[in-house]
This record gives sequence, C-alpha cells and structure tokens, in this order.
Amino acid sequence: MAAYELLQEAGRLEESLGALGDADALALDTEFVREKTYYPRLCLVQVAADDRILLVDALALEDLTRLSERLGRAGTVKILHAARQDVEVLLPVTGKPPAPLLDTQVAAGLLGFAPQVGYADLVRQVLEIELAKGHARTNWAARPLRDEQLDYAADDVRYLRPLAQALRDRLQDAGRLHWLEEDCAALTDPALYRNDPESAWKRLKGLDRMLPPERAAVRALADWRERRAMRRNLPRGWVLSDDALREIARRRPGSRDALARDARLSHAAAARLGDEILEVLAAARVTEEDEAAATTALDRLTPSQLEQSRRLQAALQTTAREFELSAEVLATRRDLTAILRGARAVPPLSGWRREVVGEALLAAL
Repeated sequence: MAAYELLQEAGRLEESLGALGDADALALDTEFVREKTYYPRLCLVQVAADDRILLVDALALEDLTRLSERLGRAGTVKILHAARQDVEVLLPVTGKPPAPLLDTQVAAGLLGFAPQVGYADLVRQVLEIELAKGHARTNWAARPLRDEQLDYAADDVRYLRPLAQALRDRLQDAGRLHWLEEDCAALTDPALYRNDPESAWKRLKGLDRMLPPERAAVRALADWRERRAMRRNLPRGWVLSDDALREIARRRPGSRDALARDARLSHAAAARLGDEILEVLAAARVTEEDEAAATTALDRLTPSQLEQSRRLQAALQTTAREFELSAEVLATRRDLTAILRGARAVPPLSGWRREVVGEALLAAL
C-alpha cells in the first residue's frame, strides 16, 4: 500500500508536485468545513498519481498557485467521486473547474449502480476492497491532524484511479463511454457553480401552491438572504430559516411586532432584521412569471394531461428497465412535468439522453 506525504511547506509542495511528472490522470479529493460559514473553508487537498499520494494542508500553505497550475493541465484527467462539491470548494484556488474531469459516481450511475452511490460502497462492489469507516464528524480545520484522519484522507484517493479504470472499461464494453464523457464535460461548466442571489429562491421547496404576491415575496426575501449570507460569510439558514422565509412570504407582515407574532421569528431576530425584511417585502413586485407559474401550479391536470403523464412515466420506466438504469439517471419527475407543460430545453431531450429516452418520451405525448 502506497504511503502518503503530508505537505505543509511551500518548498516541499513544489518538489512533490514536480515528482508527479506528466501523469495522464490525477485522483483528487478535498476535505473542508462549512458548518458555520457560507463559503466552504478548504482544509486538505488529496492528490494521487501512480504510487504517490500527496496530502496538501491548505491551512498551512498560504499560496496554492503551484497546485492550481498542476490541476489546470488540460492533458491530465482529474478523477473525483461526486465531483460537484469538491469542484465548488476548489474554485477559489483553481479559478475555474478542473478539466477534463471524470466523476466515478456519474460513471457508476450510467452502469446501473444507485445514482448517489458512495465511494466506499463503490470500492467494495467494484474492487472488492473494504475501506475503514469514515470520519463524518471530523473537524478537518483542527490541527494537528491525527494519523487515522490522514489514513482516511489518503484512502479517499488511493483507489480512485483503479476504480475509474474499471468503470471506464465497463462503459466501453457497454457502448456508453460517450455518455460519461458528455455528463462529465457538463460538470466543468463554470455557470454550474455560480451562486446567483436572484435565483436563490429556486432552491426552496413548497412553492407550488403559492399565490403570485407570495411568490414575489419569496423571490425577494431569498435574494436578500443570499446576499446577506454571502456578505457576512454565514450559512443562509443562520440569517433566516427556510420555514421562516416561507411563512413571512405567506403572511407578509407589516411591522416588527407582526414579524415576531406571525412569522416564526424571535423578538431578537425581528428587532435585528425587521426593518430590512419589511423594506424587502415593500419592494417586492409581482411579475408575469409569478402570475404564469401560480396559474400553472393551481391548474389541475386535465384528464388528457393525466393520461399523457402516465404514458411518460411508462415510457421512462420501460427504457430504464431496458438499459438496466435507475430512471432518475435518464429523467426526473420535474423533467417529465416540464415536458408535459411544453418545455423542450430539458436534459432528457438533449445529448445522448434524447436518443436513449427523449424520442420515446415525445412519442408518448
């Protein structure tokens, strides 16, 4: 089993990165903390190539330029598992998503594994290697790091390269390698990682039955909350919980007392945030999109649309069984609803999915 190097000095980092040579692929993972912040705090970067494993202490090293340059090489595939979160955490270092990229979780989903299969489970199922239990409660910002933490971190990249190769071979045999290439290329789109406050409301649940004024208030409050959380580097839920935000939008109170009384907000929070929230509510304006969305949500499906919905579900399930895939890998319920409502710019109707399932879905309408 390959040992690892813990790198906490700039000179050693440059030397060790140079020793990786021109490896055609690097296994990559990160450890971070974000429980008390809006932005994740990068603590450790794990990099593996051939028989070398580097554990880069991002807290000890102020300048990670050399690491960024190494990860930015276009001729080197970066292998990650469940890449989106790691890419987001690395962006302040790399400036852009590392590319090209191979996500072993995506690869596994295209072979019929559970779409959210974990790294340890996948290593066990594909490579028949049992990993040590994870460190879910580890504070990766604490120093010094213990040996068992470092062993765990090293294992997170130790098996990524052979795992990726095994999955690629299976996809090649199944004629699905281009599926993986297309889906992984999408993960390198910088737009995927932008936090746009104006779109923050789309993450909230339970908006389907809201009236236009309520939707307008939700949109305005979510924008305000996101900007405040970003500015103060606080979790958005610490600024205002989702439940409180929805309740304020429904009731649209007109005073601090009403905020505290009717909107699940403490008196202290109402005093601290009340004026800003009231200003946001007063400025919220109903748009044509709010009107249209509310009308669509409140409209019941006609008998004809209900039958179409059943046909779409049947077509999706038939295709999923044929290709031995989880249906959600091909299309989500939201995708099907959008198609039923007339949308065409949705994942099942583009790329490889259009050929595999999209045409069947359109034919079922």
